[in-house]
Amino acid sequence: MRWTYLKNGETLAFDAAACVDCGACVDVCPHGVFAMDGKKAKLLYRASCMECGACAKNCPAEALSVSPGVGCAAAIIMGKLRGTAPDCGPACCGS
Repeated sequence: MRWTYLKNGETLAFDAAACVDCGACVDVCPHGVFAMDGKKAKLLYRASCMECGACAKNCPAEALSVSPGVGCAAAIIMGKLRGTAPDCGPACCGS
């Protein structure tokens, strides 16, 4: 099941021209928003971005930008409402 955190409010921006295809975004994203297509990094599931900021913090080329926190807050609230832990992984909320 693929989670959708935000609708019509995503702040994730990916500059493919600036990307050096290192794969750091793929490695740190807790929800598989990015994938490698051969040797090229691609943004595949924008709606699954929880805006934790891990991708932007780990991008050596500054090809990614995101306003961290909003998606994390949504994950935490939904976890509370469902009675479960937030599904945000270790990179959540800038930690």
